[in-house]
Amino acid sequence: MTDDFSDNTSRVNPTQERQPSATPNPQGKWEQRTLEKMLFSSVREQRRTRRWGIFFKSLLFIYLFGMFWVFYPPKPDAKIVPHTALVKVEGIIEDSQDSNANNIIRGLRSAFESGEAQAILLQINSPGGTPVQAAYVYDEILRLRALHPDKPVYAVCTDICASGAYYIAAAADEIYANPSSIVGSIGVLMNGFGFTGAMEKVGVERRLLVAGDNKSFLDPFSPLNPAGEAHAQLLIDDIHNQFISAVQDGRGDRLGDDPELFSGLVWTGHSAVGLGLIDGLGSPGYVVRELIGEEKVIDYTPRTNIFDRFANRIGASFANRLNMQAWQLK
Repeated sequence: MTDDFSDNTSRVNPTQERQPSATPNPQGKWEQRTLEKMLFSSVREQRRTRRWGIFFKSLLFIYLFGMFWVFYPPKPDAKIVPHTALVKVEGIIEDSQDSNANNIIRGLRSAFESGEAQAILLQINSPGGTPVQAAYVYDEILRLRALHPDKPVYAVCTDICASGAYYIAAAADEIYANPSSIVGSIGVLMNGFGFTGAMEKVGVERRLLVAGDNKSFLDPFSPLNPAGEAHAQLLIDDIHNQFISAVQDGRGDRLGDDPELFSGLVWTGHSAVGLGLIDGLGSPGYVVRELIGEEKVIDYTPRTNIFDRFANRIGASFANRLNMQAWQLK
């Protein structure tokens, strides 16, 4: 007997069942293309980001290199090139400024120690500063001149060479200036403020405790004490005498005998020649060409970087606000 059910049933080849359908799937191809586009887009975006990153890093490097070049310009080899060594004194001469004694002295030492420096050109454009900083530089110039007697020092005053700046210039072998330069101001100034009247008007009471009878003799919030004022005058007179002695030692018999010479007055370069404050009229270029005879100039002036300058300005501003009393050559 034949099984009709088995006869009527078709037999399926197992191999054929595992074969994929020959009919294409449009939906699958679309998904594949979309995925490929997303991947390529991601790769292109990464490449673009990498290129921009390289560009901005290169730009930053160029900027930093440019800043370094500005503040630390390359100097010629001073050991093998005959030259005039230039050291600049610019701005207020005090410890918190670029023109402080340490910086100026560092430049002077490098200039004197250079084997091929024919002379030292001290270019000054400063209204002065503290007597201590000026005295440090003055003494160092005299010391270096004694160690290197074959290297003359010429000081050239540009716009202004007054007070502590002239203190420094007096240590040079010779001083020159423009006819319109401001020169002199050989005196001492101690300034401050008194607020007692304002305190009385607004009803502020001063409460001050001290150990030592004269500890507060210059307190701006207390009435001026005659004994304290007399003592302060002794201080500035002593510093003034030191200033006068330095100028007299530096200038010698070239200095005139005008009674106003040490009164704190200033003169033009034209008048300063007759008073013996300077030796003649001339620019830095004139001194280099006509007196030194070596027109190649190498600048030995130390330069602080931009970050140190910013920090110094912040520190100086803060200190000036806290300090009501200021010692300054006038």
